[in-house]
Amino acid sequence: MTMLRQGGGGSLVEDVVIVGGLLLVQCVLAGYVVFVDHLLSLGARPLAVIAVASAAFAAFFLPLAVALERKRWPSKISWTLVVQFVLIALGGITVFQELMLLGIEKTTPAVASAMPNLTPGIIFIIAACFRLERFDKACKYTQAKMVGTLVCLVGAMAMSLLQQSPSSSPASADVVTAAAAAAESQSGSGGGYHDWILGCSYLVGAVVVLSLVTVLQAATLAGFPAPLTLCSITWAMGAAFTAALQVAVEGRLDMGSPNIDATLIAGIVVLGGVLSGAGVAFQTWSLGKKGPLFVSVFGPVQTVCSAILSAALLGQTLSLGSLAGIVLMFTGLYIVLWAKRNETATSSRDVVVDDVEKLEAPLLS
Repeated sequence: MTMLRQGGGGSLVEDVVIVGGLLLVQCVLAGYVVFVDHLLSLGARPLAVIAVASAAFAAFFLPLAVALERKRWPSKISWTLVVQFVLIALGGITVFQELMLLGIEKTTPAVASAMPNLTPGIIFIIAACFRLERFDKACKYTQAKMVGTLVCLVGAMAMSLLQQSPSSSPASADVVTAAAAAAESQSGSGGGYHDWILGCSYLVGAVVVLSLVTVLQAATLAGFPAPLTLCSITWAMGAAFTAALQVAVEGRLDMGSPNIDATLIAGIVVLGGVLSGAGVAFQTWSLGKKGPLFVSVFGPVQTVCSAILSAALLGQTLSLGSLAGIVLMFTGLYIVLWAKRNETATSSRDVVVDDVEKLEAPLLS
């Protein structure tokens, strides 16, 4: 039973709730991705979808935040906290989403879905630099976290990149080839390669922004222990920033297609604003309990759920490479969780020993 404890007075029930909740959150987010793909196929503007979902989350959860977390608010709002809120909203919602859209446009959906799985590795480096994550290269648990994260990333990349090839039909292959040829003819001899490099740069930039925002959220929660309020305010600000960006880039603010009726907009509000937003709020709360690396390591689960939903709803089959990637991802996830559990338990024992020695020192002198 102690294997699931994470320290800080955490109970077994809390650990089970956090792990199960993070897994459920990734499944919900995967379902939202499938729904958004349907919206985009109907001609919806991505920035408008982001703005509507963010505004819906803020409108639904801000009253709950006031009722449940008002006593946790600081008596005085500092400028540092305001800047942190702006950076989280601007980076975590507007900039991250826009960079992802630009990256998808210039590369492929497979690469775009695989790239965010680099987040745990980047977060591990950032968190270690800011001493938010324990890092001791001589410690076997740190080494296990590094190996587990690497295995997890390799599995996620393998599942995403190897998913399309075996299941692609000859017709779909011809369409892809024709599209690639058309793109190359329009962009010139070196345009395709240039666009690919630029698109990958956008995706890497999005992952870096997301990693920084995740660490910043953990740091912000230390001085503002109200995760639901933090999410509600930053999502409201993110909705405003995204709407302003759409007006600046596209010249207007609308859904972009007459095919997006009231039922689909309601789906955005419920699935994207309430359910997905609740998942993000739960992730933010988990950040304050377990740290950024622990939360981020569940990210590949969304990739797995997306593949399963695609197979169930779209008739796509999982290749052997994809199945091997799934096994690798969950193997790496288990290794990281095992290392985190044992590392925390060891740290707790060391603290107890140090306290006992301090208390016994006057008696022994």
